[in-house]
Amino acid sequence: MHSHFNGLKTAALFGGIWALLLGIGALVGGGKFIWIFALIGVATTIYGYWNSDKLAIRAMRAYPVSEAQAPAMYRIVAELSTKAGKPMPRLFISPTQAPNAFATGRNPQHAAVCCTEGILELLDERELRGVLGHELMHVYNRDILTSSVAAAIAGIITSVAQMLMFMNIFGGGDDEDRPNPLALMAMAILAPMAAMLIQMAISRTREYDADEDGAKLTGDPLALASALHKLETGVARAPLAPEPKVVNASHMMIANPFRAQDVSRLFSTHPPTAERIARLEGMSRSQIG
Repeated sequence: MHSHFNGLKTAALFGGIWALLLGIGALVGGGKFIWIFALIGVATTIYGYWNSDKLAIRAMRAYPVSEAQAPAMYRIVAELSTKAGKPMPRLFISPTQAPNAFATGRNPQHAAVCCTEGILELLDERELRGVLGHELMHVYNRDILTSSVAAAIAGIITSVAQMLMFMNIFGGGDDEDRPNPLALMAMAILAPMAAMLIQMAISRTREYDADEDGAKLTGDPLALASALHKLETGVARAPLAPEPKVVNASHMMIANPFRAQDVSRLFSTHPPTAERIARLEGMSRSQIG
């Protein structure tokens, strides 16, 4: 059990986002379409999950690398995956100076780990090991499935909310069959915002778990803490532009890749770096004690 009960928090947040989706289904047509909305949610989730590796790699324009091309990265990932008893994932490098890393793939057998050129230049080998341990744990904890489900359902809620707005403006059908227009308007405006907030909160809880589990895998919490400190400064110097494809993949990255003014804490996919570092330092003190 993780000390901060992030698994329970994730389950509760998922309950909230599914309730929101089914609530929209109940509102539209008096509940006649509730199962349709549930089935759409499942189908979209499966598609996003199955193609998660391709979508993220493509968004970062990453290219595959061999042991000869990235010896330190290969050596670290091979060591950690062997230690965890998992297959060696494919390795990629993204040609950007923005320092970051992410792992993706529907399971350990179809996983990929990607580092940007910027992070390979910024971190020393000990810090890189801490980062790669964190990323591997995202795969081993099935966080790609978690994030795919959350993103898919949030996307459906946003699309349906736009449909509700259209229904409210243009009407259609008998008055007695139409939902309350005020309820439609409120749902159309508030549902996408609520879905986004829940999606971001799910992502933040998974980051804490990956920090903790990655530090246990490497046996060196302070290496990840040092890397996170450097990454915060490095991202500030070389942020990514918030393009739609990159935004959709940003929740997989170890550090928020955008400038602070481009995203508020409320809508951030990552916990505050200072809190993550403090937790890792606490882990290190516990190991010593």
